[in-house]
Amino acid sequence: MNKFKFEKLIIWQKAMDFGEVIDKVSVEFPDKEKFNLSSQICRASDSIALNISEGSIGQSNPEQKKFVGYAIRSLAEVVTCLFKAKRRHYISEEHFLELYDESYHLMNMMSAFRKNIK
Repeated sequence: MNKFKFEKLIIWQKAMDFGEVIDKVSVEFPDKEKFNLSSQICRASDSIALNISEGSIGQSNPEQKKFVGYAIRSLAEVVTCLFKAKRRHYISEEHFLELYDESYHLMNMMSAFRKNIK
């Protein structure tokens, strides 16, 4: 029952799931980070799926590639926020590594997808 093209994209589905994971992680940050790191990491993680969907609707192939590139940049922003969270001891090393690996896998999927857009 997918009505929009992007709903069928595995990278969009994975990005949606990843955004929910990051949202749950950010809730554990201290209150002082509510309008700083928590907000930043959530906006960046949501931006991944948002850019994938925006690029897939009625866009030319070069435009779609551009939006996937934006999604990859948003993912890099999330990873930097995760490093910040680890350094500030908001997440454990183990949890950081899990999220880092998931981020790396998503980045590779998006990069491969972008290469295949002709």
